[in-house]
Amino acid sequence: MRQIVLDTETTGLSPAQGHRIIEIGCIEMLNRRVTGREFHCFLNPDRDIDEGAEAVHGISRAQLETEPRFKEIADEFLEFVKDAEVIIHNADFDVGFLEHELRLMKHRQPQIAAHCQVLDTLKIAREMHPGQRNSLDALCKRYEVDASRRDVHGALIDSELLARVYLAMTGGQSALLLEEDEGTDAGKNDSPAGGGLPAKARAPVRSYKLKVIKPSAAEAAAHEAMLEKIRESGACVWDFD
Repeated sequence: MRQIVLDTETTGLSPAQGHRIIEIGCIEMLNRRVTGREFHCFLNPDRDIDEGAEAVHGISRAQLETEPRFKEIADEFLEFVKDAEVIIHNADFDVGFLEHELRLMKHRQPQIAAHCQVLDTLKIAREMHPGQRNSLDALCKRYEVDASRRDVHGALIDSELLARVYLAMTGGQSALLLEEDEGTDAGKNDSPAGGGLPAKARAPVRSYKLKVIKPSAAEAAAHEAMLEKIRESGACVWDFD
């Protein structure tokens, strides 16, 4: 089973407002083992980056001036994800941007579903942990995945973290073992990474029995009223958790 864990960084929150992808990060897993094969690129968006977005990922427009445009890497990217199950956290966001880029370049098959299957880990997390925060940061804490070297969001490092979280959520730490741990050469390739994720990243599988305290009707109404005020002034980040 070939799976690709994917993340993107963008100039803002909505392709409908003309925002573009500026970074794509993908890592490959075969039979739930990280192989070391990656697809990673920065992209020139030909537009400014929202201040809020830059605060999240730390990438400035000046840093991207010499990078390729999406259309220049589209074929290579689509070949990398071809026929795989692509694992994304909050897939609607990333898929929406990818399809927007494909439509802008007038690709003959702009729907991601024409190239691969998509698995949304946010939907899985919400089913497993209803009523709790299920952002990637929250899941890293819940499954004790070490995110200490991540100062800002980045497509490749977020893909690595998501791979660890996904494996922990869906089957346990054994899938995170490096080939060196088993004394074999399985999964090695020509990648400088040498295959696999750091051993310290192994996430233990635990059974949690947490008490869920639901808000009162008045508290829920007050919360929703506050979110609505935030939405009126722009995108509400809590809608993406």
